[in-house]
Amino acid sequence: MFPILLKTEEHSRDSAGMRYVYPVISRRAGGVSVGINLNPNSACNWRCIYCQVPDLKRGGPPPIDLALLERELDEFLREAVAGDFMVKRVPAGSRRLVDVAFSGNGEPTSAREFADAVGIAERVMAAHGLAAKVPLRLITNGSLLDRKAVQSGIAHLGQAEGEVWFKLDAGTAAGIARINSTRARPEVVARRLACCAELAPTWVQTCLFRIDGEAPAEQELRAYLALLAPLAPALAGVHLYSLARPSQQKEAPRLGRMEAEALEKMADRVRQLGLEVRVSP
Repeated sequence: MFPILLKTEEHSRDSAGMRYVYPVISRRAGGVSVGINLNPNSACNWRCIYCQVPDLKRGGPPPIDLALLERELDEFLREAVAGDFMVKRVPAGSRRLVDVAFSGNGEPTSAREFADAVGIAERVMAAHGLAAKVPLRLITNGSLLDRKAVQSGIAHLGQAEGEVWFKLDAGTAAGIARINSTRARPEVVARRLACCAELAPTWVQTCLFRIDGEAPAEQELRAYLALLAPLAPALAGVHLYSLARPSQQKEAPRLGRMEAEALEKMADRVRQLGLEVRVSP
């Protein structure tokens, strides 16, 4: 069922031979993350140019088989917590369970069953003694926060002591369109981010990288900081990172990693807003 050995650079969604559940080694979380993929058809409402999902298409997920999701998560957590999965399948330095995360091949909140899936994850984690010990996370582009059902799911996640990682890669409409291939307006993104932070502890996750050899323009960086500034008191912090694995999108040849020094300089500017920053070069 499981791969021979997990690797940081490999985040295959079928690594466990399951439809919805897959383990990865998360360099940002620092151990084994149990992913829940509610978009097994590789459809997303955004198309980020650095996305590592092959054959990505625009759209939403098919109906979720909640009973199968529950069985898969229960089976995998049993192996991870009480079985020999960690010893046999994970490198020695990463043998700890760091989270159960709604992530995968598209936007998790686009599934109509998202709120129900949060309840399932909370219940199964509690059954394996993981409640309040291992966080339940949602990794989201935040585009569907205006939906009451999505707000309900995130509120449930917050009540379960979980947290949200909210994607924000640019502070202007042009930057968002260029990177995320969406027409989201910065003021709307800010409103949704504020809403999310009211419902659950929320980290902003930002990918900085070079396009055609050029780093993000100073105008873009200032706009990003200006968007964050009024929201800083409500946020848990910011994750700054660069490219870890090759993009599977057509823009891949144009993209390059940002140097660790450049990430740290930006981190210092974000810290001046009063925010905690975690950097993953």
